[in-house]
Amino acid sequence: MSASRLAERVARESYGRLLALLAARTRDVAAAEDALAEAFAAALTAWPRAGAPDNPEAWLFAAAKRKLIDAARRAQTAVQSEAEIVRGMEEIEEEMAARDIPDRRLGLMFACAHPGIEESLRTPLMLQAVLGFSAERIAAAFLVEPKAMGQRLVRAKKKIKEAGVGFDVPGPEAWPARMSAVLDAVYAAFASGWSDPMGGDPERSGLTEEAIWLGRVLASQAPQSAEGLGLLALMLHLDARRPARRDADGRFVPLDQQDVALWRRELIEEAEETLRRASQLGEPGRYQLEAAIQSAHASRAWRGSPDWDAIVLLYQALTELTGSPVALLNAAAAIAQRGGAEDGYEAAEAASARFPVLRDYQPYWALLADLCAKLGRKEAARVAYDEAMAREQDGAVVAFLKARRDAL
Repeated sequence: MSASRLAERVARESYGRLLALLAARTRDVAAAEDALAEAFAAALTAWPRAGAPDNPEAWLFAAAKRKLIDAARRAQTAVQSEAEIVRGMEEIEEEMAARDIPDRRLGLMFACAHPGIEESLRTPLMLQAVLGFSAERIAAAFLVEPKAMGQRLVRAKKKIKEAGVGFDVPGPEAWPARMSAVLDAVYAAFASGWSDPMGGDPERSGLTEEAIWLGRVLASQAPQSAEGLGLLALMLHLDARRPARRDADGRFVPLDQQDVALWRRELIEEAEETLRRASQLGEPGRYQLEAAIQSAHASRAWRGSPDWDAIVLLYQALTELTGSPVALLNAAAAIAQRGGAEDGYEAAEAASARFPVLRDYQPYWALLADLCAKLGRKEAARVAYDEAMAREQDGAVVAFLKARRDAL
């Protein structure tokens, strides 16, 4: 393997782990990022000439450590002395020499999701600190000006340093609130990539895979977190269907019309096993319910049809747990599948009466249009299709809705 390929692989697999180790000792994410970037640059120069080291992670850690120590030596106002940094780094190097490399990424995730960090910045900060994403790529994925995103990330890292935010995994008493913030941040990354099903946006390309990567880190480091396992199961179920979401010409394919042969069975099996482990912990939550809903949809691959009774009940439970209007609307769609268009229409109207905000939501109008068309209410269907198209940004979905409207 070439030096550049090796450095790329190590960056993918070890960036977050190395950054977490460095930042845990200095409590300075920005300084750790700079030192690690210089270490990777040094590797690209040294490894082709001298050969790749037996332990690339240890080599990179040692190089980054030297950069941090040099920076601390130059900084007259450093919070930690050079000697303190050296002592902390030597402890970790002893573990790395024995190839017993501590994994502190979970602590880094908790730091990124600290209550003192602005909620909208937790996901971008995690993507940069744990996965090494550039501010430019993060800005493009979240539709923010690169300069503004860069400045906000710098401020967030400064806050972590000045507030003395710890990089240790907090005690069980702090988990409910802190873990929820971590899970939401990971799922936000997944959702950003999910909204680009064809992978046509280079800035969002791979975000779903990276979010699943983070989910696996969580599952391995917090195996007793039922909701962490539930989130991983949810993302795996959804990602398993990605190849079927568009046809060969890029046209939108609704879930009930997707070719189950295109679904990735290995991801479904992993999702089912992960969800089973979560359920055994006896702590139900939002992500587990959502994963169970996707599991009921996945049953179409071997039963021929989804378990609509289960889907209705699960969406109703999710509504009660979260108060989500979207969950109630999805329950109405499942009721239509189970009991017919009239039952679904009544449930959808009841949902919008309970949550008027749904009238600004594209899927509400798309569902209403479909149900009105099935009930023979063509003019009402046309109006609903127009409302749905006006609220949709995905060109493939707009084309799908327009075709349905024109078919009336």
